Amino acid sequence: MKTISVGDLRQNPTRMLDDVESGEVYVLTRHNREVARIVPSESSARVIPPKRTGRPRVRFLPRVELPDEMTMDELLEELKGEW
Repeated sequence: MKTISVGDLRQNPTRMLDDVESGEVYVLTRHNREVARIVPSESSARVIPPKRTGRPRVRFLPRVELPDEMTMDELLEELKGEW
């Protein structure tokens, strides 16, 4: 369990929040007296993986040829029913 003062929390809340997100418990103090405990919520477990960074890899997407005399809008309209 870590301790953080109100002043330190105001100056750098991100570091404390990162620790809490990873499971750390903090005691919040004001004038050296405990005023609160900051604990991770049960729902803070990551279920969704973080977004990828960097450029998209579109070169690996398959190329789709439009049927004869069909516009892109018509193709999209036709595919909407399949979603």
